[in-house]
Amino acid sequence: MGLRWGILGAARITRRGLIPGIRNSTTGALAALASRDAAKARSWADEFAIPRTYGSYPELLADPEIDAVYLPLPNELHRPWVEAAADAGKHVLCEKPLALNAAEARAMVEHCRSRGVILMEAFMWRHHPRAMELRTMVAEGRIGALRLIRASFSFPIEPGDWRLDPARGAGALWDVGCYGVDAARFFTGGEPTRYQASARWSDRGVDLGLAAALEFPGGVLAAIDCAFDQPDRCALELVGSEGSIEVPDAFVAPADSEPSAILRRAGEPERTLRFFAADQYAAMVDVFDRSVAAGRLLEPAENGLATMEALDAVLAAARG
Repeated sequence: MGLRWGILGAARITRRGLIPGIRNSTTGALAALASRDAAKARSWADEFAIPRTYGSYPELLADPEIDAVYLPLPNELHRPWVEAAADAGKHVLCEKPLALNAAEARAMVEHCRSRGVILMEAFMWRHHPRAMELRTMVAEGRIGALRLIRASFSFPIEPGDWRLDPARGAGALWDVGCYGVDAARFFTGGEPTRYQASARWSDRGVDLGLAAALEFPGGVLAAIDCAFDQPDRCALELVGSEGSIEVPDAFVAPADSEPSAILRRAGEPERTLRFFAADQYAAMVDVFDRSVAAGRLLEPAENGLATMEALDAVLAAARG
């Protein structure tokens, strides 16, 4: 029997990501949804055939038939509700970024450990078969020694969006640049040793656009850019001493079609690689389920603390 899931909040990512992800997972079952708007919760329950709804988060956490919760709330609400869920004995899958800063993330990780529950950050892209196969290709030297990782993620944000509010963990780095930082750590298998960054700031001190250069052990470099005031872009490039792999839609691979990547090697024809279609949210839910069964996070899961430490360092570099 798999995990019985509850969701805290009716965020957009819940509709397009975790509701279908739990349903498409091997063992997970969506048992309940909580929203501070009880009418909205009931509407979603009717739409998605969710058995139970609650008009507050504490009510769901008190439900003894819930094993794990998914938390898609705004960033400033992550720590209080992660810790409340842990106190209720629920395992937690928390949206990225895990916290407002590394100190907060460290406290959350320790709190969950003390309560004997699993805490995992929801970097769904890591769990897609394409990401895992590409990491194997890089490790096996298919493009020679890894030299450079380039990651871009941007979109034009709506004025008034909460992600422009500095009190709520705002900024392009926290929202989309975190994917590039996570990708660099994923493919190098290490942590950055040097950081450089520059940003374009809003009048409220929020990074609207940011570019960072990171150095990893072995001389691997990463170039990461993100923005709230540029067109939709989501791409990754892995460059080695003997070739490169270009990855379109790097972090948002559609669940209903085969994703691709372009392999280029010196002296060889360019090749388009095809990968199995997969729901990366469902794959993440399955890894979370297995992690709970094992009592520890299993690869390729991310506990969020190391990513948060790297994000703090990037933002500090951008602020000078």
